Amino acid sequence: MKTEALRLGALALVAALAYPIAAEPPLPTAKPEEVGMSSQGLERLSEVLQSYIDDDRLAGSVALVTRRGKLVYHEAFGNRDREASAAMGRDDIFRIASQTKALVSLAILMLQEDGELLIGQPLSDFLPAFADHKVAIAVGDDYGVVPANRPITLRDLLTHTSGFGYGNGPAAALWHQAGIQGWYFADRKEPVVETINRLASLPADAQPGEAFVYGYSTDILGAVVEVVSGQTLAEFLHARVLGPLGMKDSHFYLPKDKKDRLTTVYSASADGLQRAPDPGHMVGQGAYLEGPRTSFSGGAGLLSTAGDYGRFLQMMLNGGSLDGQRLISPATVALMTTNHVGEKFGWNRGSGFGLGFSVVVDIGARGVPGSVGEFGWGGAYHSSYWVDPAEELVVVYLTQIIPAGAVDDHGKLRALVYAAIED
Repeated sequence: MKTEALRLGALALVAALAYPIAAEPPLPTAKPEEVGMSSQGLERLSEVLQSYIDDDRLAGSVALVTRRGKLVYHEAFGNRDREASAAMGRDDIFRIASQTKALVSLAILMLQEDGELLIGQPLSDFLPAFADHKVAIAVGDDYGVVPANRPITLRDLLTHTSGFGYGNGPAAALWHQAGIQGWYFADRKEPVVETINRLASLPADAQPGEAFVYGYSTDILGAVVEVVSGQTLAEFLHARVLGPLGMKDSHFYLPKDKKDRLTTVYSASADGLQRAPDPGHMVGQGAYLEGPRTSFSGGAGLLSTAGDYGRFLQMMLNGGSLDGQRLISPATVALMTTNHVGEKFGWNRGSGFGLGFSVVVDIGARGVPGSVGEFGWGGAYHSSYWVDPAEELVVVYLTQIIPAGAVDDHGKLRALVYAAIED
């Protein structure tokens, strides 16, 4: 018992050093018991998350939990950079990859509320290059190209039913030749609208509206934001989302004075964790510091902290407002967090997909703790988040590992967060 107490005390000391007392918490705080959660249960969560560091399955992580609008848990584990023996801090900055998609989806809905567009409009109203787009059809070991059955709409893009994947479908050779494959944009020297206009000439993987195909849909939406607003995606998000929400550490490319807070990317291997290449491409460290700072990827480009992202999700849970700043209406939040794809979403049983988020529709079919109406997603570097309106719960979990291998931390995180809820 004494050894266990000393270990927990050491963990608390590490956390305190990682998040100085003088630092302002990202959201109002409360003791867990004040919002119906168990301190002991959250301590158990810390023990389990620390075990992934101790067992060399993760280099480091940051986890955040809010309930009933109050921050009850915000802890850092392991190292930002193992080779430099740099301890992870609560405000360290992660590549959040596909967590960018929710913010850009929000931007489109904000433009709808501005009266600048309707999500039922054809994409070609904004990007004419998509007026006569084509679809690749697999034919044995080859493929054919046919006209699209109908125009792609913005709603198709928001729900990932546009038919555009990440360039690895039947016509992958054409996509490779065009240099447009995968979600990584940070090293590109052309504005994103130029990339997306080139993408329009390549055949999609499915007909519009017929299937859930995860890919460039939100990058295309980012280009729409630029065309409609007359700003770069970075400028629009800063003015309309990041600035109003106080997300001061969320950027497409990191300011040089924050470079020491950028977490290092690792990869799981048979020999344990390995540092990913530097600068690397997709599975490497990336060009977020020294890159051309030209291409703003709406699908996977942002860097952020658990605290910043927690503020965004708390705004969504609040029905579109935070700290007196209203970004969107409650009706728009409801629209975004409702299943729009019926049975087309086949990634997780018991879930559908809304406008930027997966949405839980059947707890029994999914088979893990949660609630109907819960919405969330994650990122390529093994990050995850969810919002449970029924429990008034927000969870953000950031790590930096790709590929992650068979690590089961996401499941343990979910089980222990719900186990800590007492009423």
